[in-house]
Amino acid sequence: MLKWILGKRTRTSDRGVSLPSGNLPAHVAIIMDGNGRWANRRGLPRVAGHRAGMSKVREVIRACDELGIRCLTLYAFSTENWKRPPQEVEYLMRLPEEFFRTEIDELVERGVRVRFIGDTSQLPPYTQETVQRTLEKTRDNHGMIVNFALNYGGRADIVGAVKAYAREVASGLASWDELDEARLDAHLSTAGLPDPDLVIRTSGEIRLSNFLIWQAAYAELWFTDVLWPDFTREHLEQALRDYQRRKRRFGGIK
Repeated sequence: MLKWILGKRTRTSDRGVSLPSGNLPAHVAIIMDGNGRWANRRGLPRVAGHRAGMSKVREVIRACDELGIRCLTLYAFSTENWKRPPQEVEYLMRLPEEFFRTEIDELVERGVRVRFIGDTSQLPPYTQETVQRTLEKTRDNHGMIVNFALNYGGRADIVGAVKAYAREVASGLASWDELDEARLDAHLSTAGLPDPDLVIRTSGEIRLSNFLIWQAAYAELWFTDVLWPDFTREHLEQALRDYQRRKRRFGGIK
């Protein structure tokens, strides 16, 4: 298995490594890529890959909770994914209902609070119902936060934040001279959450694909050839271990 850390290619064992305590990222974000290729390699329809990928969502949430990650954001459906075949899009819109129907009890038991980022108002009614039901059932939880990015795009997130601030200016509650990074950040869909410290992308693609492009300005990036349905806790721990080795300077010198 091959992986890249900020463009550097190395090799690692499939068996994972022991994870030292301390210096863990507060916020991990994952671009879950490769479901379709996983299915194609097995002669299966693409939707079979999405179903297999759903089981990995369960596994990664459990692992992050047990490892002490405070916030996890999963890129589930982008604003560009509407371009896919209608049958595939409909299947993807049905997956949240199936996932939360089977997983909500464990999420509540773990104290996980689920949030959704992206324009959920454009989702089908049955998906919107699942979103609202999940928000209500986990609203009072105080454990790990899990964000599902549904109909999310980083550029749309920034545009939405600017529009929200413009409405405040128009109503006399703010002025353009006061606009700075902190005020814009407060109007993003991730307001109140720490910026992602680590962004993981599976499937070998080396790009952010419009994911958290404002928030991930200083995130550490970790890329792996492993397709999302094959991603394991060992791969997650390898990414975290590599993160622990990084010296984060945020433009300064240490």
